Amino acid sequence: MTFSSFCLRGGGKLELRFPHRVHGIAFEPEPNWSFESLWSELDSLEEKLSSSANFPAPFAKNQSRGCPHGEKAKRLPAAFSMRVSDEELEVSDGEEDDSRGLVAAKRINFDDANAGENEDSGQEFGALDVQPYLMDEVGLVEAALFELFDQHQLELKVEIRRQISALEMELMRKYQKDASAFARIDKYSEARRDTDWKLDTLYQRNIAEALDDHLTSIQRDHEIKSQMEERRIRIDLEEAKRKEKAVQEERLRQERAREEAHAKRRAEEARIAALEAEKKEKEEAGKIEDSRTVISPVQTNATAGDIVRASASALSLEQARLQKLRELENQNQSLMSMSNMNLDKHTPPIGRLIRQIRGIEENVRTKASELLKIFKNPECPESITVAAFAKKVVEHCENPDNAAFASAQVIVLISSQVPYAMDLILADFHKACIYTVPKHIAYSKAAFSSKEAYYKEQLGFKEDGGQLESVKDYLRRMEAYMRLYGALVQTETVRGIENSHGPAAGWLWLARFLNALPANAFTAVALNAFLQPAGFVLYRKYKSQFRKLLHMVSSHFLNALKTRDDPDLRLIIMEIESYIQDRRYLQEPEGRRMEGKPLLSSQIASEQDYNGYNYYYSR
Repeated sequence: MTFSSFCLRGGGKLELRFPHRVHGIAFEPEPNWSFESLWSELDSLEEKLSSSANFPAPFAKNQSRGCPHGEKAKRLPAAFSMRVSDEELEVSDGEEDDSRGLVAAKRINFDDANAGENEDSGQEFGALDVQPYLMDEVGLVEAALFELFDQHQLELKVEIRRQISALEMELMRKYQKDASAFARIDKYSEARRDTDWKLDTLYQRNIAEALDDHLTSIQRDHEIKSQMEERRIRIDLEEAKRKEKAVQEERLRQERAREEAHAKRRAEEARIAALEAEKKEKEEAGKIEDSRTVISPVQTNATAGDIVRASASALSLEQARLQKLRELENQNQSLMSMSNMNLDKHTPPIGRLIRQIRGIEENVRTKASELLKIFKNPECPESITVAAFAKKVVEHCENPDNAAFASAQVIVLISSQVPYAMDLILADFHKACIYTVPKHIAYSKAAFSSKEAYYKEQLGFKEDGGQLESVKDYLRRMEAYMRLYGALVQTETVRGIENSHGPAAGWLWLARFLNALPANAFTAVALNAFLQPAGFVLYRKYKSQFRKLLHMVSSHFLNALKTRDDPDLRLIIMEIESYIQDRRYLQEPEGRRMEGKPLLSSQIASEQDYNGYNYYYSR
C-alpha cells in the first residue's frame, strides 16, 4: 500500500493526498461532504473498527464523537485539506516507538475550511484525487497512514534522486556528445578552410603562371619582330655599305692598275736604258763573263731541296694560303689608312670572346654567334675583324686554359659562314708552326749565317730581351699549336655543318709527314701532339689504313729516333710507343665531347642572329 501523491502548495505548506481505500475502508468517498456528514462518517468508522477482529480491544471506543459546537452547528460545505509547512515537513526516518510500533510524526497545522477552497487543486502528484480528512486522536489507522506516508516519502526521495542522477548522466552524455560534435565541426571547418586556402593559392598561382607565360610570349614575339626589323634594316645598311665598298675597291683597283701601268712603262724604259748602257759597256770593255756572278737554277733547286723537307703539294698549299693572307693584310692596311676612324678598337672584343671559349656545347654556339655579330658590324670592314680572329685564335692555343676541341668547333662554325676564314687560320698556323704544313727546315751552315738566325727566321723561335727562347719552351709552343690543329682536323661536323678541313686533311697531313719529314725532337713532338686528339677519329674513319700508318711510325720513325741515342728523346719515344701499343686511339680523347646545357631564354637572340647571318651570307 502506497500513497498516491503529494503536492507542495503555495505559501510553503504541503497538501497530502491519500488513497481511496485502506483495508477496504474508503477515506474519501464523497469529496464534497459537509462537516456534519464527515462527523457521522467518523462515528460509523469507529464502530466498524471496534467490531473488527483485526484491531485489539484497547482501540475500541465507546463514546461517540461529539461536535464541539453542537450537532446543529452549520458549516459551509467545503473539502477538507491537511497542510504542513516546509519546516514541519521533515519526518523522522526510522524513528519508531518500540513500545507502541507507531511512527513519530511532526506537528501538523490545519487551516480552516475556507483556506482550502482558495488553493489551486490542480497542482497535485499522482493520478487520483484524495480528499484530506481530520483526526482528533491518533489511532491505529492514523499510525498506519503515517507509516505509509513516511515510507512513500522515502521512496519518492530515492526515486527523485535516481531520476535526478539519471538526468544528470543523460545531460552529461548529451553535453559530451554535443562537445564532440562541435569539435568535429570545428575540425572539419578548419580542414575545409585550409583546403579552400590551398585551392585558392593554387588557383592564384596557376593564374599568375598563365599570365606570366602569356606576357612572356607576347614580349618574345615583340622582341623577335623588333629583331627581324633591325636585321632587315641592318642588312639594307650593309648592302649599301657593301656597294659603296665595291665602288671604292673598284676605284682602288683602277688606281692600282694605272700605277702598275706606269710602273711597267717606267720599268720598260729603265730596261731599254739598261740595255743601251750594257751595249755601250760591251763595246768599250769587251765581253763580260756572267757565269762568275749568276747561280744556275738547277743548283739552287737542289740546295733548297736539301734544306726544306716537305711534299710539293703541301708547299704549294702553304704558299697559296700565305699569299691570300698577305693580300688580305695589304687590303686591310689600305682600308685602315683611308679610314678616318680607329678600326683597331673593334678587335679587342674578339680576343676576349676567344678566351671565354669552354668545352660546353651552348658556350661554343654562343661565342660563335657573338663573333659573327662583330664580323657584321658595319663600322668595321669584315676583312679586318676576320683577320684579327684568325690571328688571335691561333695565338690563344699557347694559353694553358685553351679548350682545343671547343676552339676547333668555333672555327668550323665561323668558317661555315665566312669560308675564307679557314685559309687565313691555316696560314697563321703555318706562320706560327711550320709542322702544320707539314714541313721541316734543316740547318746548314752554307745557307744560314748562324744557328740563331736559323732558329729565329726558319723555325720561328721567339726572342725576348735579345735572347732566344729555349728549345724546351719552343717545343711546348709547337705542341700547343699541333694539338689545336689535330683537334681541328678531327672535327667532322658541328650542328650539322661539315668541316671543310676535316679528317681527310688530317689523313693527308699524316701521310705527308711520314713521307717527307725526318725523325728528330721537333718532328717527334709534333707527331705525338697531333695523334693525341686526332687519332681517335682517324681510326674510326680509316680503320686498317690508319693502323698501317701507325705501323710505319713504330717501325721506321721510332727506330730512326732510337738510333740517335739522344737522352732527351726517350720520353717522347715512350709516349708514342705507349699510344700505339696501348691502342689509345680506341679511346675518345678527354674534352672532345662537349658538355650539354639547356638553352637559356637570353640566348635565343644569339641563335636567331646566327641564322640571320647565314641567310645574309648566302645572298
